[in-house]
Amino acid sequence: MNPVSRIILDPSILVGKPVIRGTRIAVDLVLELLASGWSEAMILDEYPGLEHEDILACIRYAQEIVQSERVFSTSNQEKIAG
Repeated sequence: MNPVSRIILDPSILVGKPVIRGTRIAVDLVLELLASGWSEAMILDEYPGLEHEDILACIRYAQEIVQSERVFSTSNQEKIAG
């Protein structure tokens, strides 16, 4: 199974935010917990309906979003900051 197939976007669930299939747990929540230092074990303890593969799917989903971004090069750093 494609890991990202565990992630769904449904307008009737959390206004269409990407969530883990069969839950109302948003991908960004899982990513925020990981970024805040939560271990996988801590997340699975707090959200017992989740599986290891769900956490991997969240990471893969984020990776695919970042990979698909278009990047525009600029030689003027001030334009970016200002």
